[in-house]
Amino acid sequence: MKTYVIMCMAFVLLLSVISVMAFALPKVSGLEATVCCERTTAGALCQNVPAASCDASSRQVPTSCESTSYCSLGTCYDSNEGTCLDNTPQVVCQANGGVWSAERPAQCNLGCCVLGDQAAFVSLVRCKKLSASLGLKTNYDKSIGSEIACVARVQQQDRGACVYEFEFQKTCKFGTRAECEGTTSGLNGSSAQGVFYKDKLCSAEELGTNCGPSLKTSCLPGKDEAYFLDTCGNTANIYDASKIRDKEYWTNSKTKSESCNPLNANARSANCGNCNYLLGSICRGSTLGTRATYGNSICADLSCTDEGGQKRKHGESWCLTDANSKKAGNSVGSRFFRRICMNGDVVTEPCSDFRNEECIQDSIETTAGSFSQAACRVNRWQDCLAQTDKQDCENSDRRDCFWKEGVTLGNATINGVCLPKNAPGLNFWGGEETRTICGAGNKVCVVRFEKGLFGGEQCVENCECLEPGWEKDYGEVCSALGDCGAKVNYAGKKGFKQGIRVTIDGKNASAG
Repeated sequence: MKTYVIMCMAFVLLLSVISVMAFALPKVSGLEATVCCERTTAGALCQNVPAASCDASSRQVPTSCESTSYCSLGTCYDSNEGTCLDNTPQVVCQANGGVWSAERPAQCNLGCCVLGDQAAFVSLVRCKKLSASLGLKTNYDKSIGSEIACVARVQQQDRGACVYEFEFQKTCKFGTRAECEGTTSGLNGSSAQGVFYKDKLCSAEELGTNCGPSLKTSCLPGKDEAYFLDTCGNTANIYDASKIRDKEYWTNSKTKSESCNPLNANARSANCGNCNYLLGSICRGSTLGTRATYGNSICADLSCTDEGGQKRKHGESWCLTDANSKKAGNSVGSRFFRRICMNGDVVTEPCSDFRNEECIQDSIETTAGSFSQAACRVNRWQDCLAQTDKQDCENSDRRDCFWKEGVTLGNATINGVCLPKNAPGLNFWGGEETRTICGAGNKVCVVRFEKGLFGGEQCVENCECLEPGWEKDYGEVCSALGDCGAKVNYAGKKGFKQGIRVTIDGKNASAG
């Protein structure tokens, strides 16, 4: 009888509306007394009805509802939606999850909520709710005390040409109505009030100013696109080489969707400055090899080229491991990395060391093609060895493990073992914890032989341990447990100590 032992060792190196339903009630004779009923048998709240029409479990008082505490009128405040309803009975308010008060609470004070080019005279909480639903930053002014003043404020944000006299010349400045019709001392030093023309450009011939079309372009703060400039330096429409002599294009202000190729990034386009940051381009100065037909601004390409030569879109992310990890299977000292294409550069973010985090990657399909996304996630390997069922082992909602058929560990009788998908990194310079984890991969196999009458031996028990695949299988188990077994490090070098040792009757048979 021979005993085969494999030793696994550590590697060393919406608006809420509250309503009261009206129901038909029995006719009440002049002599029939009524009560204030909290809830009628028909389900209506706070009604003056005969006692017989009142729900037996609800409160009732022989007086009018206006005189009761539970049906008295007040303000109902909905803290989730930020809405306030006046003249609401207390019980109705509370039944709908609102907060009732006899006096109008401070939360119901109104102000002006600016929502892009629209406005609403609402409470602060309601403004935050509306702004979030539209994807806008909250812009709230509590100093404005009426809805008319609130709407007027938004109108002051209209943009267009402001025409005024300066040094005996009729000139123009493109800006807002408020800048033009208010104090205009900022108009090239002039203190005269201008005349505002909504959605007109200063280069419009009909305005008769000294501003006209030019070949100049520029990038503007807070804007993705490249814009034409007129001869007075005012912003005109988005750069479009085909419109350089188009009078209408130099007369009326155009939106982004009305400009050239609005659905494309227009990266490196010599003729269109309709850049789009979300699609991978932004206005920058022209450089050698990427010049615009007119002006010095162009839509710069924000895409990248990854380590494998693949082109990546702006905002894409993907996973990366150390150079030798793929070859060696989570090599010693290796870790996962997340790489991101950002503004034309590749940024590298390391996941947690010792492979406590793994990088996961997926892709989504968009109108522009496949888009890769990656993230660092906790490596859930700790309870893999405790699983004795394949289904539990491979439950990806709870752990990151895989089931290896045909092997057993320790005294287990189950033909299979649950192992980490990504072997964790260990304190490979020593330690009891490391030895314990790697020691879980030790395996003892007793092979029984019978001698023949005329000499020779024949295997009669556990003969599978003699097969070359047996040592290979348990070597893979050892490596899957962590930085154990015959491994190389992230630099591609083997450890100085043996990672696996096979002994037969106490004598070394092989090592790796």
